[in-house]
Amino acid sequence: MILHIPNVLSQEQVKECRKLLDNTQWIDGKLTAGAQAVTVKSNLQLAENSELLKYLRSVITQALMVNPLFISSALPNHIISPFVNRYENDGAYGNHVDNSILYDTAVGKSFRTDLSCSLFFTDPEEYEGGEMVIEDTFGVHEVKLPAGDLILYPSTSLHRVEPVTKGVRMVSFMWVQSMIRSAWKRSMLFELDNTIQSIRVKYGETQEAINLSIHYHKLIQEWAEL
Repeated sequence: MILHIPNVLSQEQVKECRKLLDNTQWIDGKLTAGAQAVTVKSNLQLAENSELLKYLRSVITQALMVNPLFISSALPNHIISPFVNRYENDGAYGNHVDNSILYDTAVGKSFRTDLSCSLFFTDPEEYEGGEMVIEDTFGVHEVKLPAGDLILYPSTSLHRVEPVTKGVRMVSFMWVQSMIRSAWKRSMLFELDNTIQSIRVKYGETQEAINLSIHYHKLIQEWAEL
C-alpha cells in the first residue's frame, strides 16, 4: 500500500523548519548509506549529531503520533529516528531497496523496517526533477508532494529519486516498525478502520459501528507483535 498523508506538518511548522534548514550545514549523504545504496546515492544530509536534527526528529515524530491517518495505516510500534536530506545540482538516489533491519542510535536498538516514509519540506514548484519513483505490484508511481505532506510505502518497494536539475529538494525520511508485521493484515485493518469511521460520520455511533470496532480490536489483539 502506497499512501499520501497530507498536512502532517502545519504550514507554520513547515515555515519554521525551512528557515532552520536554509541556514545549516550539510554532510555527504553517502556516509549513512548501506552497501548497496552507497553506489547510487548522491545527496546531502544533516549530521546525526546535529542539534537541528534532534529538534526536527522531535517535531516530526510528535506530529506523526497525533495524525489519525498515519496511525490507522501504519499501526506503529516504533518510528526509527528520522533523517533529513537535500538534493540539488543533479543530486539523485538511484534504484534501491531499504535495509530490512535498521539500528536506531537514539534508543540503542535494532528494528524491522516494515514501512518507509518521506516527509516533504519543499513544494514541487521549488525544484525541477526530483520525483520519487516507487515500484510495486501495481506499477510505477511518481511522487512529488506539497511541503508538509508525507508518502508512506512498503520498505520492500524498489524506489529512487530522479536527479534534481534545478532548485533544491529537502525531505525527511524515516522507517516504521509496525505492530502488524504482515502488509496484507495491515491493509485489511486499515480498510476496516476506514469503514468504521465512515459509518460513524454518516450515522453516528450505531450498534453496527460498535460491533465492527469490537472486531477491529480483536484482530489487533490477535495479530499485534509488541
